[in-house]
This record gives sequence, C-alpha cells and structure tokens, in this order.
Amino acid sequence: MTEPQTPETRPERFEAGIERAIFAGRWLMAPFYIGLMLGLAALMVVFVRDLVAFIIKVPTAKEADVILGVLTLIDLSLAANLVIMVVFSGWENFVSKMEHITARDRPEWMGTIDFSALKLKLLASIVAISAIHLLKAFMNVGAMSDREMMWLVGIHVVFVTSGVLLALQDRLTGHSH
Repeated sequence: MTEPQTPETRPERFEAGIERAIFAGRWLMAPFYIGLMLGLAALMVVFVRDLVAFIIKVPTAKEADVILGVLTLIDLSLAANLVIMVVFSGWENFVSKMEHITARDRPEWMGTIDFSALKLKLLASIVAISAIHLLKAFMNVGAMSDREMMWLVGIHVVFVTSGVLLALQDRLTGHSH
C-alpha cells in the first residue's frame, strides 16, 4: 500500500519533474554539434581543394608562394582542430560522456578539458589563426594597403591581449588546467 501524498511531497515531485526536463534539455545541443561536424566536413573539402591546387602549382612556384600555400593548409588544419575540440569538449561537458569510444581511440585530453580550459584553448587557436593570416599578409605586403595591414595588426593585438587577460583572470580566480 502506498502512502498518501502529503503537501511536502507534491512540491518535491514537481521540482524533480522540472529538473528532469531541464536535464533532458541538454540534448537540444546535439544538433549544434552535428552542425559543427558538417562544418568540419566543409573545411575538409576546402582543404583538399587547396591542397590539390597547391600541389599543381609547386613545381613552378616561388618560395614565398610555397610558404603561403603551406600556411593556408596550416590555417585550415588549425580551424579543423578548433572544431573538433569544441565538439568533443562541448559534448562531454554539456550533453553526455562518450562511453562508446575505446580507450585506444580516445584522445588523451578528452574528458579533461573543462569550460575554462576550453575558452583558453579556443582563444589560443584563434590567436594562432590570426597570426597565420598576419604572416600571410606580411609575405604578400605589396598587395595590401597600409590601412588593411594596420587593421590586421590591430585585430591580432586585440586577440593576443584578450588571451592574456583571460588567462590572467583564470589564474586569479583559481581555475586549474
């Protein structure tokens, strides 16, 4: 025989139902991560296209053009790494643990990056991508105006400053990585 409901248990059941619904709401993030993986596939298509174009041009290319081509491939690779990091960390932190991945295939860092560390890693990747764009602009300085170069340098300085301030903030608030 069940106990009759008392006024104290009704609010608890209501609260538990709301909490279950909110917790299940984390699955609303799944389409975002699937979309990011589709974005990763798009980056791969661009990478392959640029790689083929690069390989065709290499035999007659100048040294600066080869360096620019390699920097373009590195830039795309960093962007792809950024997507993977966001998807894996976001999924594990906000949706569900990836328990169906074998230990052999599981990246060492997976499951160890908290939100604070993810922010720093994202910003570090953005700074690296910005630095590559800036280096590419410096390698091709004749094709850009002084104003465009100043904007690129200014934006890069903002990214670097933001990264330093974010790292300092995390250190001051005691977040460990």
